Order: sequence, then C-alpha cells, then structure tokens
Amino acid sequence: MKAAPEWSRRHPRAAAWVVIAAVVATLAACGTSPPAANGPHPSPSRAATSSPAASPSPPPTSATSPAPGPGISSSPSARTVPAGLGGREWTSIPTSAKVVALTFDAGANADGVSSILATLKRFGVQATFFLTGNFVAGFPAQSRAIVAAGERVGDHSISHPYFTKLTDAQMREQVLGAEQEIKSVTGAGSWPWFRFPYGDRNSHTISVVNSVAFVPIGWTVDTLGWKGTSGGSTVQTVVSRVLANLRPGEIVLMHCGSNPDDHSTLDADALPTVIKDLRARGYTFVTIDAMFG
Repeated sequence: MKAAPEWSRRHPRAAAWVVIAAVVATLAACGTSPPAANGPHPSPSRAATSSPAASPSPPPTSATSPAPGPGISSSPSARTVPAGLGGREWTSIPTSAKVVALTFDAGANADGVSSILATLKRFGVQATFFLTGNFVAGFPAQSRAIVAAGERVGDHSISHPYFTKLTDAQMREQVLGAEQEIKSVTGAGSWPWFRFPYGDRNSHTISVVNSVAFVPIGWTVDTLGWKGTSGGSTVQTVVSRVLANLRPGEIVLMHCGSNPDDHSTLDADALPTVIKDLRARGYTFVTIDAMFG
C-alpha cells in the first residue's frame, strides 16, 4: 500500500489520468437514465377504474385561464382550499344580498348551449358552467363558446361517476383529470369550484375533493328541467321551482343538454322567464366566484 504514493510522485501525470478514469467510471456506475416523460392523460374509461396507487400529477397552469379569486394562487403546487370554504358542500352563497347564481351542468349533450348563451348575452347575465371532461372532449366547440362568452367554468369530474363508489385515488383523478381537459380544450381554469355528479357525496368525498384544493358546490334548488316533458316537467314548473326557493344567495341548478328521451331543453327554454322574474323581484346575478366574498 505504500508503493502507490511513491509511484504517484515519480509519475504525476500518469497518476492524474488514473484518478480521472476512476471518477468517470464511478459516475457511469451510479448514473441513471433521464426521467421518463409524463404519460398521456388517462382516458375517461381508465379514470373510473384506475388503481388506488395511481396519483396524477398536478395539471399545468394556463396563461389564458381566468384570474383566480382574491389572494388565491393559480399554481397547482401552491394551491390550498380558499380560506373559510373547506369542510363542506356549499348549497348557497353566504350573503344577505339579493343575488342569485345560475349554474348549468354540462355532461350528456350540448343541445341547449347555443340558446342558453344567447339568452345570457341578451340579458347581460353571467353564469357558471360545470363541465365534465367527457363533455369538453365530445363538444369542444361548444365548450370554447362558453368560455369565449365570458362565462365562469367549474369542474364536474371526467366521466360523471358516483363518487361514493370510488377510491380516494380515483376521486382525485376524476377532479384533476377534468381540470386538465378543460384547460387543454378551452384555456380556462375551473379551479377551485367542483360539483359532485348526481350530488352524490358524504363527508369523506368532500374531504378528498378538498385535499386537491377544490370546493364542492351544490345547489339550493334543482329545476328538474332535466326530466323533460316526458318526465312531467314543463317550462312553468322550472320557473316555479326557482321562485319557490328564492332567497339571497340562491344557487340554481340547470342543465345544458336535452332530455335523452324527448329531446326537450326545458332549462334553456325557461331561462328568459327565470331571468325576467328574478329581476322583477329585485335580484341580480353572480357567478360562483361570489363565494370569495
């Protein structure tokens, strides 16, 4: 062992190359290949059956997304549930002001979208549209039209499953996957608003949705326009239900699509009367962003 230092003093340049070669060999032995690129966004069919171990990466932010609420970061890694809004599903806006939030769920089809947007524009009213990932993928033009009209969008899951039947990982994937699809197609951000499909939720599903920084938004009244004329609903019953439940901060649940059996679009058809009757009672209209206060 003593010969090596003596040899190094007699042959300094050779010794230096030996050291360099050893370092290179060590690095080669310890190195790893470059990390693989993120895989494709899970399809809706995979989203409903993914392994509990699956955990999607936070979706990228979009430079064209609407600005978040006051003091809220738009960076997914820095997001938390907005102050005071966690731990529950909100069925009305906490206010004493005479305001109503019109909300439209978009899932099955887009048959009523053009009419709804035309009515909102004619009356100068903004609303909130809760979009599923499947809707955005299947009706990209209508989804972009909603955003182009200046309406607020929220998250309604990828494939509209019953959340109480999903694992925690599947729930997170449904929320974050839909957010990513909405941003990819429309450029708009849906965070932090989420609506449970079918209103199917409990304290645990709410906590999981909160864990990815989303706030569950329910409704004060369901117009039942989705039942269609074949299910006993009419334009008048839609209007009557909204007025019967009227109070400050009312959140109205309506739908963008038509009834699959009779193809009626009762919510779209009733919308002009709903707006006129609410205004006649001194009410104005807000989006769900009014939750920020």
